[in-house]
Amino acid sequence: MTKTVGSDVILNRMMALHPKIIDLTLDRVWNLLAALDHPEKQLPPVIHIAGTNGKGSTQAMIRAGLEAAGHSVHAYTSPHLARFHERIRLAGTLITEAHLTEVLDECYAANDGANITYFEITTCAALLAFARTPADYTLLEVGLGGRLDATNVIETPALTVITPVSMDHESYLGDTIAKIAGEKAGIIKRGVPCIVGAQQPDALDVIEDRAARLGAPLLAYGQQWHVGEERGRLIYQDDFGLLDLDLPNLPGAHQIENAGMALAALRHLAMPETAFDGAVTRAEWPARMQHLQNTSLNALAPDADLWLDGGHNPAAGQALAKHLKSLPKRPTVLICGMLNTKDVRGYLAPLAETADGLIAVSIPGETATLSAADTAKAASDVGMTAGTADTVEDALRDIAVTAPQARVLICGSLYLAGHVLRTIT
Repeated sequence: MTKTVGSDVILNRMMALHPKIIDLTLDRVWNLLAALDHPEKQLPPVIHIAGTNGKGSTQAMIRAGLEAAGHSVHAYTSPHLARFHERIRLAGTLITEAHLTEVLDECYAANDGANITYFEITTCAALLAFARTPADYTLLEVGLGGRLDATNVIETPALTVITPVSMDHESYLGDTIAKIAGEKAGIIKRGVPCIVGAQQPDALDVIEDRAARLGAPLLAYGQQWHVGEERGRLIYQDDFGLLDLDLPNLPGAHQIENAGMALAALRHLAMPETAFDGAVTRAEWPARMQHLQNTSLNALAPDADLWLDGGHNPAAGQALAKHLKSLPKRPTVLICGMLNTKDVRGYLAPLAETADGLIAVSIPGETATLSAADTAKAASDVGMTAGTADTVEDALRDIAVTAPQARVLICGSLYLAGHVLRTIT
């Protein structure tokens, strides 16, 4: 390997280091971290975030709050949308191509051809970059599950966060809420406080049981803290008192609960008032009900109201449906592409109550894409009027003719959202 090789080339080589994309275990990660002299032990205080829905938004709000209070923050998230560099933010700034290439190259060499998954080795690269860059805090978002996720190598984080748990990735995490919650709760560490978002009873039972066994204090929604909307304001309350704040700048009623988790974390970290305001007003998180304006896609349907969202499981479908119902009434059309590993009907069923139609597309470049025809059939099965198009652009051209003033939501997958963002960037 030479340092002149770009990050894309190294990332492609890393894809070939293991026959499976997902193979949950920590042994390979521990081996590589040892070869790298344990960067995971040299990080600024870590906040570790797991859950099914809301991980990214909650992380974005925590980061916005910490930065508003004057702190520098590392952040790790996945998957990326347009470029891999989005996964690694060093002290507030996306990692540069030169720095990314350097740490990827070092990890590839230290691994010495051993079996390791793409996510595992790139997570090690992120930890290496974090360890070498000064910052006040490190935010780590779990990739899949928690117990055996490559990020679960921090012995004593400052804080853990478990966002709402719902059905997703059943083939890896289990076929019940309790089993999935058990995997998510694997990030809880002995004596380390854990912020817990709203949970189904079976999930909360599992989380509480693990926390009790490890002596980890729980700060749970509806118990130690409360959050809601009152008269167009976000009202948060815990043992420290009441906060009366602006509604989150990230759209959607579900963002109020995400903000609650972020505020609970910031309160536990004894942040000043500026952090709470910053968390709800400064967070940025693309492809979560992102309003698209003045893009090449808008030009294809100039009178339409265009939105983009990457949610892809039944809980995300419910949250989107609730948000769409809260908007001013307007004909609504979905442009939807999904992976064949997802519960398509479960995602679409709540949206059938709010959408006037759906145009299905296949996700470009994704071998696991559900075909447009199969997505359209699933939509028809749950009561939607559905058709297909070859591309998102073709779907928008159709809408410009059949429903020119519609609200259009491109949805169903982060991979489709990433394709859209790469197209318009």
